[in-house]
Amino acid sequence: MINLAKIKKWFGTRKLKRDRTYEEEKREFEMAMGKPFINIRVEMPEGFDELRAQFLSLEKDERFLEDVRDLVKKRLTYERQGIKPPS
Repeated sequence: MINLAKIKKWFGTRKLKRDRTYEEEKREFEMAMGKPFINIRVEMPEGFDELRAQFLSLEKDERFLEDVRDLVKKRLTYERQGIKPPS
């Protein structure tokens, strides 16, 4: 669902946001127009230096991304039910 109030606010205050980066403004606009999203920084685990190329390829690996989406769904299901997720 499009939130027109947020879009109007975004366009109306754009001149005041000159110090903000393009990416911050783009993210705010995308959040107002569509589904919310998060960006997560994942560092390569210690001891896996020889797998650097494979690690970097995970960013575009659809199977990996689907696994992450499933993990998020499970976590949010726990939160919705008021249950502490397993460690």
